[in-house]
This record gives sequence, structure tokens and C-alpha cells, in this order.
Amino acid sequence: MPLRDRTVVVSGVGPGLGQRVAAAVIRDGGRAVLGARTGDRLAATAAAIDPAGERTAWRRTDITDEAQCEALAALAVERFGGIDAVVHIAALDRHFGGLADADFAVWARVVDVNLLGTLRMTRACLPALRVRGGSVVLIGTQSAVAASTQVRQTAYAASKGALTSAMYALARELGPDRIRVNTVLPGWMWGPPVAAYVRGTARAEGVSEPEVLARLTERMALPEPATDADVADAVVFLASDRARSITGQSLLVNAGELMR
Repeated sequence: MPLRDRTVVVSGVGPGLGQRVAAAVIRDGGRAVLGARTGDRLAATAAAIDPAGERTAWRRTDITDEAQCEALAALAVERFGGIDAVVHIAALDRHFGGLADADFAVWARVVDVNLLGTLRMTRACLPALRVRGGSVVLIGTQSAVAASTQVRQTAYAASKGALTSAMYALARELGPDRIRVNTVLPGWMWGPPVAAYVRGTARAEGVSEPEVLARLTERMALPEPATDADVADAVVFLASDRARSITGQSLLVNAGELMR
């Protein structure tokens, strides 16, 4: 088991990728410390993936609040004795639009969550990570490196692009402490958010859901999109010692829609 006896902090545990990552950590032998803004969801996820409650802990956490980030990191240390990896899934991804119609106050909120919030949570975990080294796994987006042709999310793409750029600097800064920093870049990832997008678009346009899905997959080398479980497996790999010599890298998990 690649994460046996490892403690992984997971921010942004929602019904999609966050839940999948938390479940994969437990499946692969690790201990999962879960953070999100909704306590009921955290409790339900912890109960589902670890009914005995022996390998999970959780705390309501808003990553725009530095004290709450520090409290989540402290929980990991108090409950399990340290931190071996932190995975950043918490994000604000529901703002759509481009530059012409931009509300920069909203853009500032997107940047505060996606870029600064991720950095706050990383910094809160640094004292524990420095004790024995470890891994920081950022969740970016394919649209940070190639503009989407299906939806316009300029603020989201810009914030995640900045996060990917920060990854390079962090990999250099934290490398001497044996802390690796990498990014997973999902494309269209089949899970609750994309399923809702397909349903909503089909309903709005009066077309079938398979037709909408076909638009998303037509440029993919593989015949179906990656799932949130596929992305979670990539995250677990980068969090584990199987990736012990990998840092400062971005891994596209996108069924071959974009190749670099």
C-alpha cells in the first residue's frame, strides 16, 4: 500500500474529487485529515470511508482564514503525530465569464481562494512536513495551460495558472527540506460537477445528454473522459514515495485531450 501509515491532509472535501481522494488515501493504507467549509459533508465522508473512525479526522475549514488552516494542520499532528502530504482540492470554480464582462471584485475572491488559500494551507502544514519531508499536491486545471472551447472561466484559469507557476518556486524553496511539490491538471473530469453541467446544458439546449458529452470527448485521444477516481489515483501516486524523485511537475489527466 503506497500510503501505509502516512497522514494526508485533504482540503476541499466535497462530493466529487475531494471525496474520491479521501477514499483513495484510506484505500491505500493512509490516514486522512479532512477539511471543508461544510461540517455535515465532512462527517458523512469520514463515516463512509472509515466507519471505525480510526484513520480519519476532520475539521470545518475555510482556506481563506489562516487560523482555520493552522487548526486543520494542528489536528493532523495532534491526532496522528505529523503530516506526510497535503492535497489541495478546495477551490472556487463556479464563476464564469471573460475579461470584457469581468467583475474584478469577484476575480479577487477567486484568486484569494484558489491561489492564496492554497498557499495559506500549505504554509500551515510546513512545520510538520519539514520534520520528515513529504509531498504537496496541487489541483490545477487543463484550462490553465490551454483555453477551453466549451466554457469561459478566465478568472478560474488565471488563478490556477498562477498556482502552477507558484509550484515551480515552491519546489525549489522546499526541496532542501525533502518536500516535493507537484500539480495534477484535470481536463473534463467525469464526476458530479461535470455530470451536472451535461444535464444542465442538455436541458437548456433541448438536446440529449449523450450529445453534450460527445462535444466534450470529441477531441480526446481516449473515447471517454477521465473520472474523478482517475484523478484521485494520480494524486495518491504523487503523494506517495513512488514519486519520491518527482517535483516541480504538472501531470495532465485528461484522456489525451491536450498533449504536452
